[in-house]
Amino acid sequence: MLREKLAHIYDLLFDCFGPQNWWPGDTPFEIMVGAILTQNTNWANVEKAIVNLKTADLLSPEKLHGLHVAELAELIRPAGYYNIKATRLQAFTAWLVENHDGEPAGLESVNTTQLRMELLQIKGIGLETADSILLYALNRPIFVVDAYTARIAVRHRLIEPEADYEQLRELFQVNLPEDVQLFNEYHALLVRLGKDYCRPTARCAGCPLEMLSHTIEDGY
Repeated sequence: MLREKLAHIYDLLFDCFGPQNWWPGDTPFEIMVGAILTQNTNWANVEKAIVNLKTADLLSPEKLHGLHVAELAELIRPAGYYNIKATRLQAFTAWLVENHDGEPAGLESVNTTQLRMELLQIKGIGLETADSILLYALNRPIFVVDAYTARIAVRHRLIEPEADYEQLRELFQVNLPEDVQLFNEYHALLVRLGKDYCRPTARCAGCPLEMLSHTIEDGY
C-alpha cells in the first residue's frame, strides 16, 4: 500500500513539474563541492562561489587541498558561512587526497556502506550532505532526504512527525525500486514541491498532491 502511494506521488509530481535535471555540475568533484557549499544557502549563491573557483582554476581536489583556508574562504564568500565551509571543504579534500589519491574515480571500488561511513567521519559532513555526494556525484542508490521531504511526508501521513533522518530515508529507499535515477528525480521533485507549495505555511490550492487523499485510500 505504501509502495503504491509513493509511486503515485512520484507520478503526480513528475506529471506536474517534469524532469528537474539535478544535480548541476560538470564533474563529480564539482558536484561534491556543491553539496558542501549548499548547506544553509540557496543554489544561486553556490553557483557564484563555484564560478569563483573555476575562474581561479582551483576546482580540483589537489588545488583546494593546498590552498590556504583564508584564500579559499574569500573565493567561496558568496555561499555564506564561508569560513566554516572553507574548513569543511579542506577537511573533505584532505580525506579525498590522503585516502583516495585525490580522485573521485578512486572511490568506485569502495562499497557504499563503507563510503558513507567514511564521509560521515569528515568534520562538517552530515547525513544529508554525505548522501547527496553518494547519490548525485557517485551514482550510489541512496535516497536523500531533507526538511522538505520530512514536511511533505508528515503532512501526507507517510511517517510520524518524530521520525528521524534514517527512518525517513528508509521509508523511501525500502519502498521504491533501487534505482539511482529514480532516487535522483524523486528527491528533486520533493524539493520543488516544498518550495512551491508545501511551505511552512502550506499552499494547498493547486498543489499536485491536493487530491491525493481522495485518489488513494490506504489508511495514511
